[in-house]
Amino acid sequence: METPSDHAYPDHWEADVVLRDGGTARIRPITTADAERLVSFYEQVSDESKYYRFFAPYPRLSDRDVHRFTHHDYVDRVGLAVTVGGEFVATVRYDRIDERGLPATAPADEAEVAFLVQDAHQGRGVASALLEHIAAVARERGIRRFAAEVLPANNKMIKVFRDAGYTQKRSFEDGSVRLTLDLEPTAESLAVQRGREQRAEARSVQRLLTPGSVAVVGTGRVPGGVGRTVLRNLLEAGFTGRAYAVNHAFAEDLREVDGVPAFRSVAAIGDPVDLAVLAVPAGRVPEAVADCGRHGVRGLVVLSAGYAESGAEGLERQRELVRQARSYGMRVIGPNAFGIINTAETVRLNASLAPEPPERGRIGLFTQSGAIGIALLSGLHRRGAGLSSFVSAGNRADVSGNDILQYWYEDPDTDVALLYLESIGNPRKFTRLARRTAALKPVVVVKGARHSGSAPPGHAVPVTRIPDATVSALLRQAGVIRVDTVTELVDAGLLLASQPLPAGPRVAILGNSESLGLLTYDACLTEGLRPSPPRDLTTAATPEDFRAALTTALSDPVFDAVVVTAIPHVGETGTSDPANGGALGTTLREAVASAPGKPVVVVHVEIGGLADALAAVEGSARGPAAPTPGTTPPPPRPAGEAAAPAAPPAPAVPPAPASSGRIPAYPAAERAVRALAEAVRYAQWRRQSAEPGKVPESLDDTIDQNAAAALIERLLGDTPDRHGVPLGAADTRELLGLYGIPVRPTLPAPGPDDAVAAANRLGYPVALKTTAPHLRHRSDLGGVRLDLADEAQLRLAHRELTESLGGPAELRPVVQAMAPRGVDTVVRAAIDAAAGAVLSFGLAGAPSELLGDLAHRLVPATDRDVAEQIRSIRSAPLLFGWRGSTPVDTPALEELLLRVSRLVDDHPEIVSVTLEPVVVATRGLTVLGANVRLAPPPARDDLGPRRLPSY
Repeated sequence: METPSDHAYPDHWEADVVLRDGGTARIRPITTADAERLVSFYEQVSDESKYYRFFAPYPRLSDRDVHRFTHHDYVDRVGLAVTVGGEFVATVRYDRIDERGLPATAPADEAEVAFLVQDAHQGRGVASALLEHIAAVARERGIRRFAAEVLPANNKMIKVFRDAGYTQKRSFEDGSVRLTLDLEPTAESLAVQRGREQRAEARSVQRLLTPGSVAVVGTGRVPGGVGRTVLRNLLEAGFTGRAYAVNHAFAEDLREVDGVPAFRSVAAIGDPVDLAVLAVPAGRVPEAVADCGRHGVRGLVVLSAGYAESGAEGLERQRELVRQARSYGMRVIGPNAFGIINTAETVRLNASLAPEPPERGRIGLFTQSGAIGIALLSGLHRRGAGLSSFVSAGNRADVSGNDILQYWYEDPDTDVALLYLESIGNPRKFTRLARRTAALKPVVVVKGARHSGSAPPGHAVPVTRIPDATVSALLRQAGVIRVDTVTELVDAGLLLASQPLPAGPRVAILGNSESLGLLTYDACLTEGLRPSPPRDLTTAATPEDFRAALTTALSDPVFDAVVVTAIPHVGETGTSDPANGGALGTTLREAVASAPGKPVVVVHVEIGGLADALAAVEGSARGPAAPTPGTTPPPPRPAGEAAAPAAPPAPAVPPAPASSGRIPAYPAAERAVRALAEAVRYAQWRRQSAEPGKVPESLDDTIDQNAAAALIERLLGDTPDRHGVPLGAADTRELLGLYGIPVRPTLPAPGPDDAVAAANRLGYPVALKTTAPHLRHRSDLGGVRLDLADEAQLRLAHRELTESLGGPAELRPVVQAMAPRGVDTVVRAAIDAAAGAVLSFGLAGAPSELLGDLAHRLVPATDRDVAEQIRSIRSAPLLFGWRGSTPVDTPALEELLLRVSRLVDDHPEIVSVTLEPVVVATRGLTVLGANVRLAPPPARDDLGPRRLPSY
């Protein structure tokens, strides 16, 4: 008889997931307390689905069935359920079997698996999500294969297995299809999983941004207040769906507020509601969420404050908000949010506190701060830029920048993604999504809280401990344009949204001020661009002179971009003509339109009307006027119908963005050039990313991955210290040697006789150095003596070392054979719990330690990554023949970086590696010192089954 297991309930198997249609559900282990839920669930499954599950009519579950399906040992017998609103909508179960198909225990590594999905939830991707999670559970319990018996007519289930991406075998036996799946993740299964994740998360955001109906919960009974303001903004934007005002304090006979239907609860609304905006005190939010969930609301924007930003009690309140919303299948923007905007003609949604809605445009904007959101909206509006969508996520307890990137990736209305971030909850996932999105459209990020070492109040996310400079380098590796201020964010966004990408760094400068031209020229050099000498049109230049000069520069193949500088034109009377700015702007736009294909930016000093004229586009408009209060709103859409159709798949090869007709204008040369330089660097990254790098297969011939794994297992032991263990010198050399990284050995030299014996064994010339931590690699303090050619020199060096710096017990001196002369470098790899493995490179000593001149790349690194990494440090010229010196063997250095990357990628137990110094000579290199630290491997959330974060 089966009995409940002594194994503890595996709560780490619980997960919230986003389904194919954008709704959420919870996956959790089935327990003995679920008997009634299981029976209720089974009663709602059709006879056909029951037949597919049991291969025979099976109208109801017996008591024995219920007991068997709710009693698991969580090792050999496991059941998972998908719940929505606390009720089962799907189940999956595996039973470990032996080679004869009979019940078994470990070490048997095969299990029989079976699914059952309620008919009303079929087609939502429930079974696919369940398969990912039950497969991860099985791998954790030592099961390597699933076997499934499926009736040939059960096409949906066969497709779930077939499309999962696992290696599988199929056979036809006794009237059923037998499927065997190898559960080892493959590149295909990972790609399938991430593709499903992208489509589901994008759809969940689309449901929030394209509602057919919106209820503002907490609409005030009198004008003013947050709820009434949101309702007013919603109406003034011309929302194309149906709006409702909700407040439990409304009088029972109140029918309308501001011309829209008024109700005391969401449940009282007879029609479907897609989105609810909650503007009620935090204490009333749970009641409002339950009201929305029972009515089938699809998503929430929570403006209410009083959550994690207010302390521990608020943090728990925030977690409960997310748990409650997800239990009903709803996603949450907020709490403490500023709101959302979608300017699409088919939606015209302004469910925010923004007093001035933006124009329609091609920029997507995400912020984690309402105040910054207001500033950015105002700045973009003032400079004539339009938005496609805006999300201010507040405490980002659920919907985050990662979700918005998933949506923007395939949104045809968004050409540029701008993000203001104060925390990155999942850096691994963010860089992965950003890299994919940046291959199609620019992603520009400004990050607050860079140096505080902690997340801002309200952001209950893991905190990465890697330096901000490292974060910046990793973002740039992913193609992200990292800027320092919100002003630069707007500057870059304006250029990228309105101008084509430059083909290179060659810049033409023209204008009517020699001084402003020289400032622009200097700024170009500072930013690494290649400017031509400025062309001075003189202060007497007319708009036609500008047109002729700009047309010439745009048609000249020598230039990749043009910077136009302009000061006010002063006539004979000594005054400037206010109309001249408008005329100049119109002329410049006409010139650009006649010769498109290159980016143009304008630097101007106090020219009235010029910026407006440059930003003007014929036919541009804010959108239709808002309906007059009291008029009849449009009819409601059918339940579940979004305001806009789903976006088409993104093109495989992104076209270069075309000019919108606007020309970005800047009040300072430095700002214009910095934005242009970011566009140049991004365009170069995009061209290179079209042909990604690779890891040379030749490395495999000199790498013994299995032997290294066995060595690591032995060194860690049965009960590894979670804080990690440093390896001794011999073990370090052995482990690195298995990856083709030889380390020059050292021999201890506590006394002069020991030093001489070691030198005789290694061969002269030798080096004598201390290994004391405070003197390690400190030749400037006398802790390293080089090129000791004979016994006399060695004995003298040993005596001087111990007399000046301390006794042998303190110094721990060692002898090492001399390496060929070269450039001393340092190679490191370290694991950050949030960001993952990071590969670092720099020159040893002052450049890396004092100046922080290090380059970083995410692991696994490719040949292109390491080549760029070596060349990106400021002191790189020392490797390539600076001041007539002989260039060193950088190909050997690139290979070493690839080997270290491969080592930490293959073995997550290696939490840090330091090779210092690595002497790179004209031919070959020598690793003189190495340290390795092992620890139990950290969790890899990005490789497990998809799940929503839980902070």
